[in-house]
Amino acid sequence: MPDRESPVSLVGLLDLEGDGLTRTDEDIFVGRTPPQSRDRVFGGQVLGQSIIAASRTVDGERPIHSMHGYFLRPGDVKLPITFGVERLRDGRSFSARRVHAYQKGQPILSMIASFQEPADGLEHQVEMPDGIPDPESLPTTADVIGKVNHPIAREWAFQRPFDIRYVAKPIYFEPPSGTERTATNAVWMKTYEQLPDDPALHRAALAFGSDYTLLESVLRRHGLPWITPGMSVASLDHAMWWHRDVKVDDWLLYVQESPSSSGARGLGQGRFFTRDGRLVATVAQEGMVRVPTDARSKILSGVQSRLMRAAIKRDQHR
Repeated sequence: MPDRESPVSLVGLLDLEGDGLTRTDEDIFVGRTPPQSRDRVFGGQVLGQSIIAASRTVDGERPIHSMHGYFLRPGDVKLPITFGVERLRDGRSFSARRVHAYQKGQPILSMIASFQEPADGLEHQVEMPDGIPDPESLPTTADVIGKVNHPIAREWAFQRPFDIRYVAKPIYFEPPSGTERTATNAVWMKTYEQLPDDPALHRAALAFGSDYTLLESVLRRHGLPWITPGMSVASLDHAMWWHRDVKVDDWLLYVQESPSSSGARGLGQGRFFTRDGRLVATVAQEGMVRVPTDARSKILSGVQSRLMRAAIKRDQHR
């Protein structure tokens, strides 16, 4: 069994193969997925690897400041991912890149990213929420689900590259209580490992972590735990803006909300703050959220959910 000391190395995941030399109209890189129980590649991994690929084609000190991407197909964890970067423009202050992540010759992600030369200008930001408990006072994911004997629970508890701590009670197994059934969510997060002092790596790592928990603001609003039988959740697109330099191996507060859900889609928005209140990034993602709607499915879901919770409680108390 994995333990607390064996999370996946984020540095290793974002260390792509390939020299990036232009072939036809693309610079080519290759990334891989660590062994896992799920058959789909985590979307945040593909985002982070795509940003690293694009960053390697930008000369000088131009960090990424925005990206917009669409998840087109589920990635296969057993296959490498090829990243093709097209150099759209290099201007006096900005550079633009288009990245396609391929498997079996088909794109699984399409992204456009923009990079900017550092510049001075107007400064303002929204304030960090008050009354948030310190991360050290909150339980780890391993504390919450580490005793559950299920491969995905074990991976979330021990093998993710990020330490994630919920401000409100997590909704892994149980729906939110009445007072917490709101379209909001908040977590503290940071990488387990110390990262090299590379701004591009830290910004790519933040994109990787931004795909965790963002759609939970949708689920909380409707009282749905992650183990809701028959529920299907998938990211459709992802947009991100980096406002200031960031260190992802220091604690960051990720505040999330969902302004709308309709048409079997939910919109999640998030902001990253440092411990001293600096806003470093803003995120938006729309996801597909489908739940059983017919009466028979609801009855079966209720029975399955109760049985699953009973099994989980047995595992947690062993």
